Amino acid sequence: MKILIIGTVGTGKTTLARKLSEKYNIKYYEIDSIVHDDINKKKRTDKQQKEIIRDINKENDWIIEGVLRKNLEYLLEMAEKIIYLNIPKKIRNKRIIARYIKQKIGIEKSNYKPNIEMLKMMFKWSNEFEKNRDEFENKLNKYVDKLEVIGNEKTKYV
Repeated sequence: MKILIIGTVGTGKTTLARKLSEKYNIKYYEIDSIVHDDINKKKRTDKQQKEIIRDINKENDWIIEGVLRKNLEYLLEMAEKIIYLNIPKKIRNKRIIARYIKQKIGIEKSNYKPNIEMLKMMFKWSNEFEKNRDEFENKLNKYVDKLEVIGNEKTKYV
């Protein structure tokens, strides 16, 4: 199964990907780690990102999770199942703050430096998502046959 988990910051994409990965023994990948080269601390080119995804897609099963970027929208076609986490903004904001605190005190790892600037960026991205929600969701209408929308703050993953 090829599963794409999408949503904005604070929706639980990584949590769900980890749980599905464990339950079904399928490797998962973070879009941020495809887009960014954490070792060299730079953004990969679109070509490099496509090469990574091409290699991932050679596997029979995969889970890719993250905020769907315009240059990666072809993942919607590649996926056999799309899970859109449509969590209310109020809940996302609580999760963003909780994540920041956990990262600052060292009980949650991150691929970035958890600082006030990053915290502000997460709120900015969450707000931008709300402004562009209709456009984003209209893109998903093309994939209703393989789309599952989860949109409740009480949702428990697997």
